[in-house]
Amino acid sequence: MAKQSIFGRISTLVRANINAMLDSAEDPQKMLDQLRRDYANNISDAESAIAETIGNLRLLERDHAEDVQAAAEWGNKALAASKKADQLRAAGQTADADKFDNLAKVALQRQISSENEAKAAEPQLASQNETVEKLKDGLNGMKQKYQELNAKAAELVARQKTAEAQNKVADAVKSIDVMDPTSELGRFEDKIRRQEALAAGKQELAASSLDAQFNQLDDMGELTEVEARLAALKSGDKPAVTAAPAAAAIDAPTAPYTPGQ
Repeated sequence: MAKQSIFGRISTLVRANINAMLDSAEDPQKMLDQLRRDYANNISDAESAIAETIGNLRLLERDHAEDVQAAAEWGNKALAASKKADQLRAAGQTADADKFDNLAKVALQRQISSENEAKAAEPQLASQNETVEKLKDGLNGMKQKYQELNAKAAELVARQKTAEAQNKVADAVKSIDVMDPTSELGRFEDKIRRQEALAAGKQELAASSLDAQFNQLDDMGELTEVEARLAALKSGDKPAVTAAPAAAAIDAPTAPYTPGQ
């Protein structure tokens, strides 16, 4: 039961779906750190429990060794007492010989008791040794899983940071799309086009004003010529008129008719 309770909690952690836990975690990195701490604490608890189990096994082994040694010592004492009894009996000291035979019997009884205790402990020793080996293997497996958890956690934290960076970029791009800088450029372009149109209008207006001024100069030239001709008429001079010959013949005054001509 102790072994089952030790590894029951660990196996639950080992079988846990870390990615599913990440989905529901507010802060995956903190959750992973807590998971690693919990796993490390469970490993520490397992180490303590295994150390206690090993300690109990060593005490049992020591007791067994003491029982084996005691059985051997009581066997030696029984042998020594029996030999002493034989010597005394050979010497005719029957009472003393019986006394040592009785001591040999007591020693043999103690030997049998120690042997029985040693034999009774052997199945428990075998079972405890097997349990300890399984616990050691389980602990090594836990430590390996812990290393895998650390590697997986580091990978997931890196993935989380990458995802956060990608989300920030996506949000930035989205915010740029919402702002639509092209529309700003469009407004600037429209403003520039209006300024260009205004400049073109002013140039056109200036050009039309210049044409009007030249027309005024032409009108003034005609008026000046009229004034010059009027002044010539008043002074008795004929203004120089350039006309076609036919027109001159038509416009020339006819001389008075003289008979005989």
